[in-house]
Amino acid sequence: MKRTWKAALTAAIALALASCTSTGADPGATSADGGAVEELKIGSFLDVTSWDPANADIGFDGPYLSAVYDPLIALDKDSQPIPALATSWTYSDDFRTLTMDLRSGVTFDDGKPLDAEAVVKNLEHLRAGARSGQAYLNVDGVKAVDSDTVEIHLKKKDDALLYFMGLGRSWMASPAAIDAGTLAAGPVGSGPYTYEKDRSTPGSEYVFTKKAQHWDETTYPFKSVRLFPITDQTASFNAMLSGQLNVSFANPTNNAQAKEQGWNIASKVASWVGVQFVDRTGDRLKPLGDVRVRQAISHAFDGAAILKSVAEGAGVATTQVFPAEGDKVYDAALNDRYAHDMAKAKRLMAEAGYPDGFSVKMPMSPIFQAWQPAAEQTLGQLGIKVTWDEVSMPDYQKNAPTYPMFLAVISMDSNPAATVSGQFATEQWFNPTPSTDEFPEMKALLTQIEEATGDEQIELMRKFNAKAVDLAWHDVWYQAYNTYFSVKGVTVTPITGMMFPTLRFIQRG
Repeated sequence: MKRTWKAALTAAIALALASCTSTGADPGATSADGGAVEELKIGSFLDVTSWDPANADIGFDGPYLSAVYDPLIALDKDSQPIPALATSWTYSDDFRTLTMDLRSGVTFDDGKPLDAEAVVKNLEHLRAGARSGQAYLNVDGVKAVDSDTVEIHLKKKDDALLYFMGLGRSWMASPAAIDAGTLAAGPVGSGPYTYEKDRSTPGSEYVFTKKAQHWDETTYPFKSVRLFPITDQTASFNAMLSGQLNVSFANPTNNAQAKEQGWNIASKVASWVGVQFVDRTGDRLKPLGDVRVRQAISHAFDGAAILKSVAEGAGVATTQVFPAEGDKVYDAALNDRYAHDMAKAKRLMAEAGYPDGFSVKMPMSPIFQAWQPAAEQTLGQLGIKVTWDEVSMPDYQKNAPTYPMFLAVISMDSNPAATVSGQFATEQWFNPTPSTDEFPEMKALLTQIEEATGDEQIELMRKFNAKAVDLAWHDVWYQAYNTYFSVKGVTVTPITGMMFPTLRFIQRG
């Protein structure tokens, strides 16, 4: 599903930043009197994109939106859908109708009730959203059956729908606020915390206080939450040292100092790093239409060495876009498919008819300069002459996919069906023209995957993954970690797919 450049590239920013740190005061693992932490103080890296769930970004908006909104569906630590405002759900035999039973007794902050009509209003709003709509591409319509039951009608079976809803695409807002078009100015939800607008400074600090009674209050143990968007990783680290923060999005280069402070360190793969081939059919750049050229490029790059030198080892060297941690489709055996072998790479280039290489234009932005020398040198050894076009960071997402290939840091999903859809089968900012239809084996496997369920589907996805690696669909160097620091007494559970986890994954402990 579509992600903004902020979510997709933040891992690159964090890993590319210099680590200039200092030691300071003990931030304290507990409150001043030695008790449990009562106020959660989060350095969230990026500011909230929008208070309107239809326009918000999954990446770093999770902590903000999860404070003030309840979702229909949530995820557990294994990214499996679990009940929230929808207490249960069932699919029809043909998987084309999803029926949800709704929680009773829930009201929005403006007093409006959470009922089937409110859910229909929200789902239609999310379907039409510029960002949220990508989760509902296969939804044909939504219907209120009775006051606490809704039906979602699908054009075809969609194995990723519940996952995307739980990931951050089913926050429920007041239907009155949706009709009034006022959500961009401020949230109106039913979530566990109240947004203290008068005590907050947008862009700097956001303050939330826990509601006296909330249907899921045990999931949210902190009496108050303060969110600080701090882009500078050095400033964030120093804020942890001083006690201004007790949780932060972290630069892995600071792990040693974090250990010295006795902090908890939580990491999980979040993005894949490498070369995105936009043109696999040779329509824009003929050489890329030859699989041997893409394979040559994959053999030429030493992903493990780049991981060590640029990311200081904060990730997993791999050839795949399925997450290396906890994913049933990921196959470690495939990581040897493109062992670094420049001699083999040159042979493949010659066999494809390009012994002297070719010329290519690629975009370059300050965010990718850490990888530029390795890319230029490696491609140069194959005779591939790169002309770099300077592109500003805000324009990278828009411009990069207009080139036949580009350096990329792409967010991953912890659901295999979502990976198949987002990385291969559907149009995304980084993949504007999915070309699976031009590859019969890929297309056939996609059709079989859509029709299958359970273990059979997973096995088909593993075959699909192997075929994608064999075809050098991407040149993946490694999967980069997202890392989070927290003081003693506070734990963070990273979720691949969320650049910063929602508040349910930040607990005492």
